[in-house]
Formats: sequence, structure tokens, C-alpha cells
Amino acid sequence: MSLVDIVAIEGYIQTTYMAVYPDKLLLLDSGCRCDVDKILAYITDNLKRPVEQLKTVMVTHMHPDHAGGAKLLQQKTGCQIVTAMSEKPWYHGILGRISHLNDLGLTYYVASRQGKSMTNVWYHPILKADITVQDGDRVPNFDDWIVLETPGHTDRDLSLWHPQSKQAYTADLILIIKNRFVSPYLITLPDAYRASLDKVKALQPDTLLLAHDKRVKLSDKDFEKLIERAPNEPRKTTLQNGFKLMLAQVKFARKRVDTP
Repeated sequence: MSLVDIVAIEGYIQTTYMAVYPDKLLLLDSGCRCDVDKILAYITDNLKRPVEQLKTVMVTHMHPDHAGGAKLLQQKTGCQIVTAMSEKPWYHGILGRISHLNDLGLTYYVASRQGKSMTNVWYHPILKADITVQDGDRVPNFDDWIVLETPGHTDRDLSLWHPQSKQAYTADLILIIKNRFVSPYLITLPDAYRASLDKVKALQPDTLLLAHDKRVKLSDKDFEKLIERAPNEPRKTTLQNGFKLMLAQVKFARKRVDTP
């Protein structure tokens, strides 16, 4: 069955894309935990479909706005969860659990900057996938989509390429800030990040689906500028910065409660 459409669902701090087919649905990342009801309502109210038509949820990386809703979606629809193949979970060990708390704090910080109120974004830091994939694999149940390994933001980021429509979902690989294409703040592997940009550029996509903005087209020059401006050293959220973000969000939440 051919792809009918790719719809955008506005989530807590990100845009979640759903590939629509005549008899099945593919979710390109799960959004935050708090986005699950909105995603399911879109299926039933907008598409007039049963939620069980959601067959596969891809998780491109483990941050809250990309993986947070996956397990709950599986519980409600029976869908398969698909992630990158990796030896260890992203949030493994004590430092991993601290990083998970930092990323939850960063989610609240971004939400507060967007004028959003506090809500439940908690999810378990260890996600058990039904299927793991690697570069060049076809997406399970949707073999017209090809998996691309595009690390840099984390060590296991995935992008998804649909050659027939020349569209690529690149998750957090590219952001737009003040009408300018930029790299995400968190870059764990700078050299791999540049190589990932080169990989997507070589596909010559007509459209990129960005998780934190919209559908865009990048020229070769845009890609070259991104690669040139990418950081040379890793940029990570430290424990101190994470606690600062969470403290700022708590103050923000109290202020909203105290305001008549």
C-alpha cells in the first residue's frame, strides 16, 4: 500500500509526524508522554481510524520528546517499538539516570520558554524495543522507509528516509532558531554529527521533516554552512546545569500557581 500523507501533530515541545497509509499508520517518534492522548485522538477523530492501525512507533533517540510516549502508546494500541541497535541503553548506569533527570528538566525548561504549563513527562529511562535496526534497514511493517544512522546529537540517532517522496525525517539533527538553520545544543559526537549532515545532504531530499519546527528544504549551501558552524568539541548538559534548569522550572511553576 502506498503512502497517502504525512501529517504533523503539534506536541508538548515538538512536532510529531505520522505517516498515513490506507490501512496502517507509522509514527516517526512518539512525542512526550503527555502527547499520547493527543496522538490517539488524532487517529480516532481526524483520521476516523481505530487506534490499532498504529503498527510501528520509531524512536530515533531516547530524549523525552522523542521516546517518552512510546511505551504508553504500545499499551494502548499494541504497536511495535523500534529503536537503534546499541550495546547499552542510552541512560545506563548512575550517570545515565542523572542525564535522564537532566533531560526531563531541559524539557520543562523548553516548555516554559514556550509558555506551556507543567505536565507529566515522566517515562522510564530504559526502553525495551520489540525490534532494533541499523543503517540501511527497512522500517518494520513499512518497507518503503529506510533507516539512516545519523549520530551526533546522541550516539544512536536515527533519521528516516522515504525515497519515493524524497522526504526525510531528521529528528533533532537540524533546528531552526531565528529563521536560521542550526545544530542542536547537545552534541555528543561532533565529527559524527558532521558526517550525518553529509549523509542527509547526499540524498538530495526535497523535504526535511524537523521535529522542532516544520517541513523545510535545505540547499547544498545550507548544509555546508551547518557543517562549517558545527561545534568542534562535545556539548553536553552537566549535572549542575540540569539542576539549574529543574530549579528554574519549579520557580516558574510556583509563579504560575501564585498568579491570580
